[in-house]
Amino acid sequence: MKVAFIGLGVMGYPMAGHLQKAGFDTCVYNRTSEKAKQWQAEFGGNIADTPAAAASDCEIVFCCVGNDNDLRQVSLGEQGILAGMPKGCIFVDHTTVSANLAKELAEIAHSNEQHFLDAPVSGGQAGAENGLLTIMVGGDEAVFNKVKPVMDAYARFSQLMGDVGSGQLAKMVNQICIAGVVQGLAEGFAFAEKAGLDPKALVETISKGAAGSWQMENRYKTMFDGEYDFGFAVDWMRKDLAIAFEESDKNGAELPMTKMVDGFYQEIQNDGGNRWDTSSLISRFKKKD
Repeated sequence: MKVAFIGLGVMGYPMAGHLQKAGFDTCVYNRTSEKAKQWQAEFGGNIADTPAAAASDCEIVFCCVGNDNDLRQVSLGEQGILAGMPKGCIFVDHTTVSANLAKELAEIAHSNEQHFLDAPVSGGQAGAENGLLTIMVGGDEAVFNKVKPVMDAYARFSQLMGDVGSGQLAKMVNQICIAGVVQGLAEGFAFAEKAGLDPKALVETISKGAAGSWQMENRYKTMFDGEYDFGFAVDWMRKDLAIAFEESDKNGAELPMTKMVDGFYQEIQNDGGNRWDTSSLISRFKKKD
């Protein structure tokens, strides 16, 4: 099967690599061509000069870029993904964007006799590198069933959530929940430091009970050590939360805790922590010591 992957950032680079290693004939495009050449040198496969060229003759085109504007740039226009995809081709977008943009691209694809799935991911850079991502998908069930075995190259679990846009809505819920979990860990670990508890013994104990979480087991040590270069950046988290806030304004959902945590992330940005990972919420307490 010939596939394409558009966008070779910290997520897309390893995801495309997993596809090539799994035996799919993979062509990549990246706006910075040197990154594409680096990928080809590491994994083999092919590179293209435009998204349209990468998408030509493919059965599935995957994409993972930064935001709504980035996705529009690589998807639309004469050199965009949709212009290059043949009829019957499936466009799978892994970017976290608004549900409205997902629906817009799906309508364009449908008019071209193409298919579209919105499929944002969770698991961060480590999940992408280890092929252990979780994927939330919106779109047609038959199309999802065709794509799922291919996505299994870099995913440990994928689930169809409903119609187009449902994947993005599920990702918003994911980010809302993460915001609350990480803030709880920041407060709890800061309390533990004040109380003089041993971090390793503490986490070995409470992670076995109701307080346990992926974030706790994978981020506790770096949070205690004040190291924040191990995951999803604050800038990207605030971008995702802004999408959730926009959607909540439409559907009437209340997000008081999430808005509070978003304000804390803004404080971290103001202090220069834009590229720190989301666990850097604890830095607000360390700064006060």
